[in-house]
Amino acid sequence: MNPKTKDVHLRSDRMLVVALSAILAAGSAVVGAAAANHPSTDKIAAAAALPVRVAVATPAAKVPPAPAAAPSRVASGADLALAQLLAEHRCLSEVMYYEARGEGRDGQLAVAEVVFHRLRHGNYGHSICAVVYEGAGSSGCQFSFTCNGDLEETKSSSSWHEAEVLAARILTGQVALKDMTGDATHFHAASIAPDWVGDVGMERTVQIGNHVFYKRTRQRAL
Repeated sequence: MNPKTKDVHLRSDRMLVVALSAILAAGSAVVGAAAANHPSTDKIAAAAALPVRVAVATPAAKVPPAPAAAPSRVASGADLALAQLLAEHRCLSEVMYYEARGEGRDGQLAVAEVVFHRLRHGNYGHSICAVVYEGAGSSGCQFSFTCNGDLEETKSSSSWHEAEVLAARILTGQVALKDMTGDATHFHAASIAPDWVGDVGMERTVQIGNHVFYKRTRQRAL
């Protein structure tokens, strides 16, 4: 690695560290404030519906805890929330890397937009990881990399690093998603035509690089 390339990676590393530090600091502040009013972490645990296993101690009994036990409960809740934030960052990095690493910055931002549009609509999961890994392990996976074996392949270190940095900057608000995809919740490579393209209520919005994006104008009938 020549000195110039090494310097670029060092700057990117620092950027990622700063961004993730901001995520962790924000998570700590939120959890600390919540714990002051609601010591129980049950709701936090219920919200962490992610494909990442986090060990959480089971409360012993429904007995009013002694004041000395409060710090450990707060710490446990903070650890869980920070683990969730890190998992969300990884899931966003993965979907941008596997779906659009060859599509440049705009292509990766467009894929990130689809994830956040799905998250906002609420029909695809209530966390980034739940959206990204919906249907994983079955024939109904929403993002192909979660079920086609791509996760087992060795990543390109430079492309993965770029995805991690961009994901961190999105999550910390340093990079804003500007809806370049027109509220799209679906996309496919321009070289293929999935069956759902002909569904009633699917409207093409834009093509960005090698991906064509669609939004739903109405929900599919049950």
